[in-house]
Amino acid sequence: MSSPENPFDGLLGDLLKILGGQGSNAWLDSARALAVSVASGGEAEANPDPLERIAYEHLLDIAARHVTDVTGRAAVAQTQISPTTRSQWSVAQLEAWRPTIEVVVAAQAETTGASLSQLGVEGEGAAMFGQFAEMLGPMMLGLQFGSAAGHLAERALGTYALPLPWPTSGELLVIPANVARFAEDWSLPLDEVRLFTLVRELTAHAVLGAPQTAARIVELLSASMTDALAAQRSLIEKMTSSGDPEALAGLMANPDSLLAELVTPGAQATSANLTAATTAIGAYVDHVTAQITTTLCGSSTLLLEAWHRHRVTDAKGEQAAGGLFGLDLTAPEVERGQAFVDGVLAREGDNGLAKLLRDGWALPTPTELDDPALWLERLSFGELEMPSEGELGGDGD
Repeated sequence: MSSPENPFDGLLGDLLKILGGQGSNAWLDSARALAVSVASGGEAEANPDPLERIAYEHLLDIAARHVTDVTGRAAVAQTQISPTTRSQWSVAQLEAWRPTIEVVVAAQAETTGASLSQLGVEGEGAAMFGQFAEMLGPMMLGLQFGSAAGHLAERALGTYALPLPWPTSGELLVIPANVARFAEDWSLPLDEVRLFTLVRELTAHAVLGAPQTAARIVELLSASMTDALAAQRSLIEKMTSSGDPEALAGLMANPDSLLAELVTPGAQATSANLTAATTAIGAYVDHVTAQITTTLCGSSTLLLEAWHRHRVTDAKGEQAAGGLFGLDLTAPEVERGQAFVDGVLAREGDNGLAKLLRDGWALPTPTELDDPALWLERLSFGELEMPSEGELGGDGD
């Protein structure tokens, strides 16, 4: 039983032993564990049948040739396909996010001390409370990103479930179980859905795999994560502000409610600049995929309608990731991207839309996303210096 002089040595001491025993990467360990649990539904997953790889490789050359023709990015022809399970995909997604998460973890550690100084906890209890809070922040981050990755894996067809870059690689992931389920749910030929998946993944790779475009998205993502850090501080302050171990135990007993505060749609401000850029990329990928699918697939009309409904459905993984990164992935944003593509096509056709691939500076600002003529006008002057954050309109709700 805790002594009156030091009420923290019981509950917090036990928690510190648990967190400290997981090492410096406790947040990553917790993220992986939760991601795998959510993605697999708590059940063992069988590795993809070797015949799945053969089926995808048989279609890969067809998809790559068409994507190269439309995008002009010949590098996609050297891309390899790796069938994977939902669990394996979720862990790979966490690794792709890891550089961004680590920046937030480091920044969070720097700000924890200032928050703790206002708690009014003194003596040995203050030191223990501070140590706990420093470990708690990364752990909560791990749980949030792990949950998001796990839920994304439930619906992702391949690597680019989100319009965000992955580390440079000549390999793309596909999740055969999800592709087969999508085909079954919509009564579509499995080979056509496989081909559609390859076309979409290769097109996204052609855009987001370009170094300077990826660098611009990462730059915007880093700015957006500032808001995520503020949300983390708010949560830690809520959990520690009372200085009461029993109150803390009550909050820890219901972690779902804590996570919900950070992943509920609308609870976090979105980054207008990041959302504009990624919305345009997502719409471009959908447009190119639709073009090629219409040429290659007999069931293209139903397939594209099924994909549109998939895109505009509010799903837990997309909601969680959107809340963490400051992305707006809602149905209105999908329609906004489509309107941008339609506006560009009406003015300059596919040649105008191809300007999106020029470089990171060619990604539209929020104002340009809503006014394609303004975007085309800027690009007509050639490669200009990218507007500053202030000129872009800044990040906002």
